[in-house]
Amino acid sequence: METAGVEQGQETAFPKAEYEARQAGARARLSAAGLDALVITGPENIFYLTGQQTPGYYTFQALILPAEGDPVFVIRQLEYFNFIANTFMSDAEIYQDAEDPIAALMRVLRRMGLNGRRVAIDKRGWFLPIAVYETMQDALGAIEDGAGIVETGRAVKSPLEVDKLRKAASYVDAGMLAGRAAVRAGATDNDLVAAMLQASIAAGSEYMGMEPLVSTARRTGVPHGTWRRTPLSANDPAFLEMAGVHDRYHAALMRSAWVGPVPQEAEDMMKVCQEALATALEQIRPGVTCEVPHLACQAVIDKAGYTDNFRKRLGYSTGISFAPDWGEGAILSLNAGVTTQLQPGMAFHLPPALRIYGRFTVGVSETIVVTENGYEQLGTVSRDLHRVDA
Repeated sequence: METAGVEQGQETAFPKAEYEARQAGARARLSAAGLDALVITGPENIFYLTGQQTPGYYTFQALILPAEGDPVFVIRQLEYFNFIANTFMSDAEIYQDAEDPIAALMRVLRRMGLNGRRVAIDKRGWFLPIAVYETMQDALGAIEDGAGIVETGRAVKSPLEVDKLRKAASYVDAGMLAGRAAVRAGATDNDLVAAMLQASIAAGSEYMGMEPLVSTARRTGVPHGTWRRTPLSANDPAFLEMAGVHDRYHAALMRSAWVGPVPQEAEDMMKVCQEALATALEQIRPGVTCEVPHLACQAVIDKAGYTDNFRKRLGYSTGISFAPDWGEGAILSLNAGVTTQLQPGMAFHLPPALRIYGRFTVGVSETIVVTENGYEQLGTVSRDLHRVDA
């Protein structure tokens, strides 16, 4: 199909060699698992292997990666030029809006000689329609589970990926500083978010995989609250958490603020959050298992008597994301029972927060990258509770 002046790879996030290395790694893991091909529907895994990115992933797309040979992309006609601009691939099965995209997928699988072969798909993926799985099962028989084939590669970031995370962190720094500067009596959570988004986007951020988690007053006491026109008055908390994005790589940050005198209870809880984060970060180094920083954080919180105010994991892997999330928590978590060892290049967001449900939340976080000797902190915003006179 003619590309009408759109040049191959003109908007790619990485050099061709980076994608070739990623695909080679995934192929090696396919072969080691005794699999002949992997059907990939998740936009993060597709982006990782090819560079293809579009907000139009709500329509069906799939990458067929064989253990041997070149991959083939199944894509909607409207996304074809996006595909050319973002990737170095040329082999695409294009379907029209009036066509059945699953039929297009099956045509490719037959053409690649995969009928009767060991084909895998990520059965736990968010973007795997039941109809796709059932149709593949009817045509191919048993479908293997390919979860982890691509994600194993994504867990450890290359130097080029770490550079993307650093840039994303600079955007979230700009947004967080603007959000804290907007905290004042009479301002609403909408005002805070407007300032945060304007500053982060002006600094260079793209659209985020999840909206900022910003709330004010008593609404901060409900986890994952978002802005709803709630004004700040004297003696009110503000909770600010957001991500910045560079070439789909996300860095996140959480900070807390208060208008007027800070209650002693909130002061104490904030100090515990800061200590828990600092203690957890002291444990970050290669060879340590993912649960160790979490357990260190939990010990600080338990000792202070706030066990019931926490009740969550310490953190999660971060990197490539599309909505509905800004993290890679399905790849790695810093949590009890996770015995995967940390390696240089792994990246995490660590957001310890304490809540008195229905009253307030305080918390603080950092996005970090594991290094050869410890970790690199990507953000620069002070961890202090931001105080504003009433």
